[in-house]
Amino acid sequence: MSILATFSPPSMTAEQYDQIVKRLYEEGIQPAPGLNTEIAYGSGNQMKVMVLFDSTEQFEAFGARLGPILEEFKMDPGGPNIFEVHNVIQS
Repeated sequence: MSILATFSPPSMTAEQYDQIVKRLYEEGIQPAPGLNTEIAYGSGNQMKVMVLFDSTEQFEAFGARLGPILEEFKMDPGGPNIFEVHNVIQS
């Protein structure tokens, strides 16, 4: 079953988000298996992130690899809030 996870860090800028994503690609962590969609939104230091994964197991595997990078950047991801997905419509 697909899951949607939302993160609301206490403080994160678009530049910080971009640096973390760059590092994930450099480490070969992105694109993560099972990741369908990632959306970063917000402004100033109030950026938030939503990810849609095929399964809880794939999300947890990604989180295990992401965690040390977030620690290195001293980033508190806030959350996650996790929801089971009923339906996804993509065009």
